[in-house]
Amino acid sequence: MIICETKLKTFAVDLSSTRGPSNLFNNHLVEPVTGVRLGDIDPGYHGKYDTREAALPEMQVHVQKMDQLQYLMYAEKKHALLIVLQGLDAAGKDGVVRLVTSGTNPAGYRVVGFKQPTPADLNHDFLWRVHPHVPAKGELAIFNRSHYEDVLVVRVHRLAPVNVWSRRYELINDFERWLVLENNTRVLKFFLYISKEEQLARFKQRLDDPSRRWKISESDYKEREYWDDYIDAFEDMLDKTNTHHAPWFVIPSNHKWFRDLAVLQIITRTLEDLDMKFPEPTVDIADIRRRYHAAEGESMSENPAAIPREWIQEAR
Repeated sequence: MIICETKLKTFAVDLSSTRGPSNLFNNHLVEPVTGVRLGDIDPGYHGKYDTREAALPEMQVHVQKMDQLQYLMYAEKKHALLIVLQGLDAAGKDGVVRLVTSGTNPAGYRVVGFKQPTPADLNHDFLWRVHPHVPAKGELAIFNRSHYEDVLVVRVHRLAPVNVWSRRYELINDFERWLVLENNTRVLKFFLYISKEEQLARFKQRLDDPSRRWKISESDYKEREYWDDYIDAFEDMLDKTNTHHAPWFVIPSNHKWFRDLAVLQIITRTLEDLDMKFPEPTVDIADIRRRYHAAEGESMSENPAAIPREWIQEAR
C-alpha cells in the first residue's frame, strides 16, 4: 500500500497487478480518511512475488532504468531528486541505499546518514545541518534518516517541549516546498514499515551472523520499549507532512524483495515523468568532426601499422 495525500485522500496501490512502472500510479481511490493508521496496513504484503527470485528479473530491469535515467538527469542538470528513508530499526534503510546506488554513477549521487546532532548543530535551527546536503541540479541525494528525526526521536524521548517539535511539521513542509520550487527538486519520502515480530527476527539474524554483528547497537532493544510511541509519531508525521510536492510512500517491508521492487518502481516512474532530454552540445560538432578526421589521418600517416590492411592492398 502506498499512502499519498492523506489529508485529502488515500491511494492504495496493488503492485501484484502491475508489471512495470507505467502501471504503478493507476491507483484505486479509497474513500477520504482523516489520517493514516499503520495498523490497517499489512507490513507482510508482497503482492504476486513469493520469493526474491520471482521479483529479481523485474528488479534488474528497474536497476538498469535507474542507471540510464540518473545518467540523463546528470547530463541535463535541470532536475534534482531527494529520496528520504525513514523506518524503525532494521526496517531495511541500508538495504534500499545499496539497491538504489547499485544502478547509479557515483559522480551523480550522494548518501547522507543523519545521526545524533553535534553541539554545533544544536546551536542552530534543526534544519541547519540538513540544507548543505540537499541535491544540486543533476544530482540524486539519499537521506538515510533525515530531518524527520526532529519530530520522531525528539518527540518520543522528549528531547524538546511539545510546543517546539510540534511547530516543525509546517517548517518541514515549507522547507520541502522551497526545494521543489527553487531548485526543481523532486522529493520522494519512503516509510519502510515492518512488524514488531519481523524486527525481532532481524535482530536475531544480526546475533547469529558474524558479518552482521557490527550492526548491533545498545539501543536496539531499548528502542523497542517505545514501539507504540514511535508508531504514534510516525502516524502524525505521515498525516502532517504528506503533500503534493513531497509525498510519503508507506512500503510494506517484511519481505525485502517487495520493499526493493516497490521503491525502484516509484523512483524510476518519477524520473521517467520528468521527460528529460540530453542537452544540445555546446561546441560545433561539424568542426570537431573535421578536426577529429584530420587528427586520425595524421596518426595513420605517422604509424603505417595503424592503416587497415585492406587499404594498403587497394593502394598496391
